[in-house]
Amino acid sequence: MFETLSRRIRQAVDKLRGRGRITEADLKATLREIRMSLLEADVNFEVAKAFVSHVQEKALGQQVLESLTPAEQILTVVYQELVDTLGAEAKQPLLRNEGNLWFMVGLQGSGKTTTTGKLALHFKAKGRRPLLVAADTQRPAAREQLRILGAKVGAPVLEVSDGEKPELTARRIRDRLAQDYRDLVIVDTAGRLQIDEALMDELGKLKSVLGPSETLLVIDSMTGQEALNVSKTFDERIGVTGLVLTKLDGDARGGAALSARHVTGKPIYFSGVSEKIEGLEPFYPDRLAQRILGMGDLQTLLEKAREAELEAPQKTPGEFTLDDWITAMRQIRKMGGFSQVASLMPGMGKLIPPDASVDQKAVDRMEAIILSMTAAERKDPRVLNASRRKRVASGSGTSVQEINKLISGFEDTKKLMKTLAKQKGRSLFGRNPFGR
Repeated sequence: MFETLSRRIRQAVDKLRGRGRITEADLKATLREIRMSLLEADVNFEVAKAFVSHVQEKALGQQVLESLTPAEQILTVVYQELVDTLGAEAKQPLLRNEGNLWFMVGLQGSGKTTTTGKLALHFKAKGRRPLLVAADTQRPAAREQLRILGAKVGAPVLEVSDGEKPELTARRIRDRLAQDYRDLVIVDTAGRLQIDEALMDELGKLKSVLGPSETLLVIDSMTGQEALNVSKTFDERIGVTGLVLTKLDGDARGGAALSARHVTGKPIYFSGVSEKIEGLEPFYPDRLAQRILGMGDLQTLLEKAREAELEAPQKTPGEFTLDDWITAMRQIRKMGGFSQVASLMPGMGKLIPPDASVDQKAVDRMEAIILSMTAAERKDPRVLNASRRKRVASGSGTSVQEINKLISGFEDTKKLMKTLAKQKGRSLFGRNPFGR
């Protein structure tokens, strides 16, 4: 989703690379480009304005103008401001030993019903016993959809009848729990194509009777500024405790995702990253900021590897070779689609254009390049001089430029591994995001 924004921010900052000290005019020009990139990504105007203002204040306060590496300093400040804008710290819904009832609200088409099923699967894997309540009395298809999802994830579904009073719904939930104990009840409510008084009155009455412990607003990340207006209205009329952003794997510009936390003041709990029932992740502001700045997301990548029962190679950055790298990329096939995982891999941005479709062919080309090298070259690609690179390009059916990109991406990966090794588990970004 953030490919264009990511590229624009990096291009703005890259203009400062290789310089000595910069002037205040240089800094303002860079920030002006960042502000335009945010607005073009459909970020709320006030959010973009505040973002740039805070970056400028922090950059001047950290004496970026006197730094010998101004680009890295500015990128560090931009990263931290992105994290703050997205909520600073990762938060999750309140989960008690019992009495957990979550109220799902949102417009029709936002992914509310699908998210309800995803939440059930997510927390069932953590040992919870969910009960799903199909309380959308306006759209029979939603009840049928939730029934199918419930069967898929192994969670029972209680269906609310047309015209059923909230008091009856509450009593039926209590009776069901008395017969079959469940420690997490997730209620999928009615939605509309647009907000209206009838919807708000209906949701308000049902919420008042059920007394949910959490009210989660599901926002379609692809709806742009309209999603923010919807968020404010739901919060003002119903009261929202947290947000779920859906379709973060889509091709929208991403402005709603960057603006939602700032505009509503509510934490983002989860993000939908694919249409699959497993495609739900806890939301981490720092991880998304890393992805936006093209630095990958090693934490999520390692979690996906563990879920796929893969083991990370126990090697130091100095021991990591191209053979290890291609082995890792092969293992991605066990972790789902390459497109979803590629954005998590440091250095991948140099190998794959931001607007390109990443598929298995891209992996095959990289594999062909590496397999065309000798064992010594795979172990230490620094021995690849011009003639050797030409030979590898000929043997793999690629170009010298592609060889150069692959080696550059590999070296970036090793540098980032060294940074992580030094920080021993701390955040990927310390004082300097590039470990230089």
